[in-house]
Amino acid sequence: MWLGPEEVLLAGALWVTERANPFFLLQRRRGHGKGGGLTGLLVGTLDVVLDSSARVAPYRILHQTQDSQVYWAVACGSSRKEITKHWEWLENNLLQTLSIFDNEEDITTFVKGKIHGIIAEENKNQQPQSEEDPGKFKEAELKMRKQFGMPEVEKLVNYYSCSYWKGRVPRQGWLYLTVNHLCFYSFLLGKEVTLVIQWVDVTQLEKNATLLFPECIKVSTRDSELYFSMFLNINETFKLMEQLANIAMRQLLDNESFLQDKSLPKPRKPLKNISALKRDLDARAKNECYRATFRLPKDECLDGHTDCTLWTPFNKMHIPGQMFVSNNYICFASKAEEACHLIIPLREVTIVEKADSSSVLPSPLSISTKSKMTFFFANLRDRDFLVQRISDFLQRTPSKKPCGSDREWKWNLGDPGCEEVPELPSSSPLAVSPPSALNNRPVNFCAGEVPTASQGLLKLFRRNSEELLGPKGAKEKMKEESWNIHFFEYGRGMCMYRTGKTRELVQKGIPENLRGELWLLFSGAWNEMFTHPGYYGDLVEKSMGKYNLATEEIERDLHRSMPEHPAFQNELGIAALRRVLTAYAFRNPTIGYCQAMNIVTSVLLLYCNEEEAFWLLVALCERMLPDYYNTRVVGALVDQGIFEELTREYLPQLSEKMQELGVISTISLSWFLTLFLSVMPFESAVVIVDCFFYEGIKFILQVSLAILDANMEKLLQCCDEGEAMTILGRYLDNVVNRQSVSPPIPHLHALLTSGDDPPLEIDIFDLIKTSYEKFSNLKADDIEQMRFKQRLKVIQSLEDTAKKSVVRAVSSDIGFSIEELEELYVVFKAKYLMSCYWGNNRAAAARRDQSLPYLEQYRIDMEQFKELFISLTPWSCGAHTPVLAGRLFRLLDENRDSLINFKEFVTGMSGMYHGDLTDKLKILYKLHLPPALNPEETESALEATSYFTEDVTTEETPEDKGRRNDNGQEKEEKGTSPQDYRYYLRMWAKEKESKKETIKDLPKMSQEQFIELCKTLYNMFSEDPVEQELYHAIATVASLLLRIGEVGKKFSSRPVRKSEDCKTNSTQDPVSEEESPTSEQSQNSAVEQQPQADHEDKTCGDPQPEKTQQENQTLGDGSGEGQGSPLQLLSDDETKDDMSMSSYSMVSTGSLQCEDIADDTVLVGCEGGSAAARYGSTIDTDWSISFEQILASMLTETALVNYFEKKVNILQKIKEQKKVERQFSSSSDYELSSVSG
Repeated sequence: MWLGPEEVLLAGALWVTERANPFFLLQRRRGHGKGGGLTGLLVGTLDVVLDSSARVAPYRILHQTQDSQVYWAVACGSSRKEITKHWEWLENNLLQTLSIFDNEEDITTFVKGKIHGIIAEENKNQQPQSEEDPGKFKEAELKMRKQFGMPEVEKLVNYYSCSYWKGRVPRQGWLYLTVNHLCFYSFLLGKEVTLVIQWVDVTQLEKNATLLFPECIKVSTRDSELYFSMFLNINETFKLMEQLANIAMRQLLDNESFLQDKSLPKPRKPLKNISALKRDLDARAKNECYRATFRLPKDECLDGHTDCTLWTPFNKMHIPGQMFVSNNYICFASKAEEACHLIIPLREVTIVEKADSSSVLPSPLSISTKSKMTFFFANLRDRDFLVQRISDFLQRTPSKKPCGSDREWKWNLGDPGCEEVPELPSSSPLAVSPPSALNNRPVNFCAGEVPTASQGLLKLFRRNSEELLGPKGAKEKMKEESWNIHFFEYGRGMCMYRTGKTRELVQKGIPENLRGELWLLFSGAWNEMFTHPGYYGDLVEKSMGKYNLATEEIERDLHRSMPEHPAFQNELGIAALRRVLTAYAFRNPTIGYCQAMNIVTSVLLLYCNEEEAFWLLVALCERMLPDYYNTRVVGALVDQGIFEELTREYLPQLSEKMQELGVISTISLSWFLTLFLSVMPFESAVVIVDCFFYEGIKFILQVSLAILDANMEKLLQCCDEGEAMTILGRYLDNVVNRQSVSPPIPHLHALLTSGDDPPLEIDIFDLIKTSYEKFSNLKADDIEQMRFKQRLKVIQSLEDTAKKSVVRAVSSDIGFSIEELEELYVVFKAKYLMSCYWGNNRAAAARRDQSLPYLEQYRIDMEQFKELFISLTPWSCGAHTPVLAGRLFRLLDENRDSLINFKEFVTGMSGMYHGDLTDKLKILYKLHLPPALNPEETESALEATSYFTEDVTTEETPEDKGRRNDNGQEKEEKGTSPQDYRYYLRMWAKEKESKKETIKDLPKMSQEQFIELCKTLYNMFSEDPVEQELYHAIATVASLLLRIGEVGKKFSSRPVRKSEDCKTNSTQDPVSEEESPTSEQSQNSAVEQQPQADHEDKTCGDPQPEKTQQENQTLGDGSGEGQGSPLQLLSDDETKDDMSMSSYSMVSTGSLQCEDIADDTVLVGCEGGSAAARYGSTIDTDWSISFEQILASMLTETALVNYFEKKVNILQKIKEQKKVERQFSSSSDYELSSVSG
């Protein structure tokens, strides 16, 4: 490419001049190309180590003048062809002009101007998007694509200089991190090392320092462990590797492929060597951290952050920290973790102004809200810019207050003591009419049909209790008063200052009257509810009366949700729970409904109205407990892994015992999924939920550790898992809340108390206090880091389980070994995943449904199957291979959804590799009959559609029809219908039955189908070492079979039928699009109705000896070396209409040579498009041959028998396929860590 002219002082250093003229030099880099000796090796090594390989192309052109010592680089090239093109252009267009100039300075100025002009012209045609990445980075990306054979869609994120440890020897080189791969390249003194690893194959990423490997990054896959060290910035590299591996895990988990964010703001100043993708990933990481810290909605994007101080009126201090500004929020986090957090929604802001500077408040910014609160931020570096950004966001913020948001409300009325909902008469909760229950906040979505819970069910179902008047009631009032004082000092609502004092109050238990309000605030659910008015109501309307798998499961679990609580012993509570769970299942069909959601939701409904409970459930499932409630409870398994890791760290002695007993995996799932609600008395567990909404998963983990710590002595003496479970169950049963004002609810957990001694009660507040005292040093950031590490482990473990399940399911019916099946599964899955991120469209990702059985989750289409078939088939047919692959795909795709699963794939492969001669020939035979032989290969596209439809409707059995209908329902309901599983069971049962097929069941083959079979065999043998023997053998067999078919016609006594066919053909419309396929179909069925053909064809040689001799003579004329045989005719270009192949009925007359027939019949088939021409003269409608006859004929030729009985090692084929996939040259000493599943 042309370069903006740059000065070069030493033109000869490290370069060899290959061509020269008075004004230009063409040079080659030493070490590139052949030769070069030791100097070349040293230069090549230096290029790699010093990153010259990314910057320096192997060829360049310099401009020079005779008297000047300065040279100017004007062009470079990655190949000799490219640089020669530039050189020739300079010679043809500039040399003559330059010779006219007298002054050397003028010559140089002219050349520079000309080159700049060429570059400007080229840049006009380039897309502006490419300008996002700096020039050096683009060069590195081109180098990466060329070096590792990656397509253009594979984007480089960043590259780093580092060493790869091969044994004990470090290989200095370059690590390229792309969206889907980790690549490494090194060239040291002629030794080349190349690594390519898919992120989806990474099982572990660790940053550690050992004696052998000083501060290195360890990348583990299932097959190997790789060590990289000597990074300039190891933390940055490791963080980026984590992000990319995490994106890959997301892809495995829920098909969420990576899409670059094109809406990122442009950097205020050019960023050197940072790609747009790297900026995108950095922004994502910051956004995720920002949203997690302040519990903000998932679509909130951080715009920027700056250091500042916040004036806190409650203690008259400046608290140092950072201000974060995003589209809809201004947030503040103090540097000391618990000093102060603040969230100001822009919808609440009324005034933003620059206040006067003073010694107390330097460069202050004042923000006032609707709730009459004013916040002062000081020590801002760029106050004017910040005010402008906030003003821009404020202008975009809708000022209209959504309807139905009355809860906001009372916080701003200045009476912190007033309750949100007037106390209702408790004597007859159901006597209250729905409208009166909705007076405070009208959210009646289904008025007139089902009563809607417009407030916490606890208020509706609170029974008269003496506790409200006794000491417990007094304690509750004190708690409420403490919170009211807190609201007065720190504010109430979203804009409350959240400090260590807030956490202390939460630890002491939230009063029941404030529980719903504070849960909404601390979880961030209030923000989403406020910004989506009416969303829940619309969902309820849409989901009412709809039925699918999720709603069936919800109905089954409704009456199991806190059945001991009076709120769920009547239709009001049950109906509210049903609506919330169903609405969420429709909002998020990926999750739908998962067991344990009913328990958590029922507790939310006790303290919140339906809409609030719905948004709390959204916050739980999508933000606070990510991936917990999907079909494989991945999130809970991840946190279970963290719990095991923390147990090893904090309770090492107990950890070994628990691992030995296998208890942690059993207990933690029920603890985490239900937030202890299913294992602890309700009054106690709800206090756990209070702290969870404030602290997040960190609190659940530290309480779990405290429970194990409290029972350590007993657990260490346990002999088995059951005993340990009993100890923990008894302990949790007796965790009590002595301050609860609600009447005790009988806990229906297993009655584990044994012996006469009364159980020892544990106060929930003491347990919480202990957990903070012993385990409070857990940090949210550390837990997120551990989550990443465990997510890799869990998802890869689930993928391994899936692989084993699939292999086990198919191994009994397939000839492949377990090892071969596992390797094939790896290749099959890799092909599917590759289509997800390298395909032109991302439809492949949409095909994977996690709710389907493992066997059905990865399915490939015809194009992907063709690629796999071409690389793995033992039957290489040259250019004909894709055609054969398409036919096999249609044969395997029994349900005709244009996708095949792994079992169908290996079934086809197994027949080719592990079948005997009969099995292999049977597959070949079937590949040349419908549905494998696509009608489009022999007819026009429109005729093909008609033919295929009629074929289906006439031959389809009622069972097939029912199966297709079920399949249609399955597609329509996206895997949620209960019919899905019954459909798959029927399908698998049918597959089992199909094994009973014998060779007698195969239909007969028509003449055109037989010719297609011969064409395939001819192509199959074309690259074989003994191809001449095979050609001779197949010519002999084909001649014999053509004669057998001819003789067989004599014994089919159907003269009436034949005359009818002729009559039909003569009267058909020449351009009819529908008659032709019908007539072909009828002729095929007629051919199959020859009752005596099988028996009589076998003896066809005896009754007609003269005829046979004549035919032998005719065919024998051109049989030498395969010339002139029917096979010669079949070697013509594939693009010819297959219907036009000459029939034997014409060959046997001896009137034409085969080559002439091929040309003539193409004309007949293509130009004379009438059915009469096709079926009457080209194709012999009565000719047919059976599979038994083909098999018997093949067995007579040793060459054919040897060919089909030859064993091929599929593992070797897979190994070769992986190498070819990366397009590596065989000359290099490559070390390829390829795709592994």
